[in-house]
Amino acid sequence: MGNIKKLAGQTLWYGVPTIASRFLGYILTIFLFRWYKPETTAAITQIYSAIPFLNILFTYGLETSYFRFAQTKNKKQLYDTLNISLLVSTVLFAIVLLFFSDALAVALDMPDKPQYFRWMVYILLFDTLSTLPFARLRQEGRPKRFAFLKVMNVLIYVFLVFYWLKICPGIHKNNPDSILLIGYNPSIGIGYAIIANVVASAITLLLLFREWKSFSFKFDGKLWAEVLRYSYPLIIVGLGGMINEMLSRLVYTRVLDRPYLEEQQQLGIFGANYKLAILITMFIQVFKMAAEPFFFSQSADKNAPRTYARVTKFFVIACSIMWLGIVLNLDRIMRLAYGKNYAAYSQGAHIIPILAMGSVLLGIYYNLSVWYKLTNRTWTGAWITIAGAAITLVLNIWWIPLFGYSGSAWATFICYAFMMVISYVLGQKHYRIPYAWKKLLAYLVISLLIFLLHQWVSGLVQQPVINFIIGVVLLCAYLLFIVKVEQKEFVKMPGVGRFLK
Repeated sequence: MGNIKKLAGQTLWYGVPTIASRFLGYILTIFLFRWYKPETTAAITQIYSAIPFLNILFTYGLETSYFRFAQTKNKKQLYDTLNISLLVSTVLFAIVLLFFSDALAVALDMPDKPQYFRWMVYILLFDTLSTLPFARLRQEGRPKRFAFLKVMNVLIYVFLVFYWLKICPGIHKNNPDSILLIGYNPSIGIGYAIIANVVASAITLLLLFREWKSFSFKFDGKLWAEVLRYSYPLIIVGLGGMINEMLSRLVYTRVLDRPYLEEQQQLGIFGANYKLAILITMFIQVFKMAAEPFFFSQSADKNAPRTYARVTKFFVIACSIMWLGIVLNLDRIMRLAYGKNYAAYSQGAHIIPILAMGSVLLGIYYNLSVWYKLTNRTWTGAWITIAGAAITLVLNIWWIPLFGYSGSAWATFICYAFMMVISYVLGQKHYRIPYAWKKLLAYLVISLLIFLLHQWVSGLVQQPVINFIIGVVLLCAYLLFIVKVEQKEFVKMPGVGRFLK
């Protein structure tokens, strides 16, 4: 239990401020859906679907490689070598993208907004140069500074978006010559959401000056080549993961074949509901921040497989509870998120439970994938991801014209289910971990049955307040069930345990 406590503590340190900052950013994105109609938010959906793809190319697996090689190599030498590599490649990639920005904006189906693409390149530039300093903070166990910088990034972003999109229009209307409007251009509109991200990322990089100050221009070519041999399959893993997560929105208007305005409306609806569905993904991302260095640090322990199995069990429990919390209160969440645009965006509400469960399966896959990272079988992970990406590509091209975003949601779910199952089967052959898979599957099935029961009751009653109360009762019943089944585990936990003895 000591190792689990350690991971829980690290997740808490990384988690509370990171979730708080991500949630602020998330809420701000939701406000964009309140302020703007689907056809206006479609371009923002495209930009923030492209960023994760390009981020994989910009960082080419060096973050995970840093954690892996920091266990066996000289950390200073490793940090310097990888930073030089990232600095040179990032500047070159950024120059190429800026040179071809007009053509690439057309490829993203936004020919009238090439400036959005150029602003996106600056976000990638600053964020990539911040990658290794942030990784170093995590590897050295310095979550307080990590958390401070992440929170500052989002606070700056939130402030600037509210200032440019809500405060400046009012000032411009009443006093267009105000000094507070220096540099403000009302024609940019929602584009200020991207500009705010550029500024926040640039300031964050400046705040990492202390970490950059310790960086020396000393390059070890032999070490760099060894790291790249480990990391370049991770590029495929990362790109495949992004295809699975983002491709649907990037290709949506390309394969839908409807009038332009209808395509933009559907993409806006799809993007908004996808955003609500990935509330769980915020937890998964925070968990990964703590879990990745933790898994590598535990690899030499003879009890490591048992530790990994227990971590996965607690992870599945947490995700199933969050999934139920979202889907049992879906109507309330949507009304809060979409406000006056509720009627427009809620047309796609039915895809949220599917996508949210897909996120749970993706999180389980991340836990299961520890085996190929620890055994240096990164190419196996690449092939799993390539297969998942192929499933995503084929099903989206096939199903989007037939079923719209419903088909895309099911394609995402099927892809993540496949990757989870195949990773488990292969992992048990090469690095056996004693997962309690029957129990974990039962937890997911029971949560699904509770959701279906709530849906059936809601169809009969059709009283929002009563349905909300029923949802709370069902969620509490599930929590009590989990506590009863896992009582022996929870009793060992600090704080919680004394109430269950």
